[in-house]
Amino acid sequence: MAMIEIRAVVRPSRVEMLRAALRQLPEFPGMTVAKVEGCSGTGKLGNYPWTIKQELVDFTPKSMIHIVVDEANAKPIYDTIHQITRTARQGDGLIWTMRIEQCLFIAAEPQD
Repeated sequence: MAMIEIRAVVRPSRVEMLRAALRQLPEFPGMTVAKVEGCSGTGKLGNYPWTIKQELVDFTPKSMIHIVVDEANAKPIYDTIHQITRTARQGDGLIWTMRIEQCLFIAAEPQD
């Protein structure tokens, strides 16, 4: 079975709302959340006259979501993350997917 890892860097204020929405999806397998920090790229800063010192302290708290799901069920989860975490403001975050070559849910029975 092909597996996909969905990762998202989102505003921490959206995590509880996201968790509640994802738990409504029958295919939701669970998620891991980590506290991270992020900063804007120089192309995203607009016309602000930022100095290098200001850019170095531009880190803001974010949450990183990790979800591993079978490929057939990845799109509804991806779409829910996008819908719930989007505020249409700079700094909303990023969502991406990666194919997983091999995966075993530890508590599950081994599959032959």
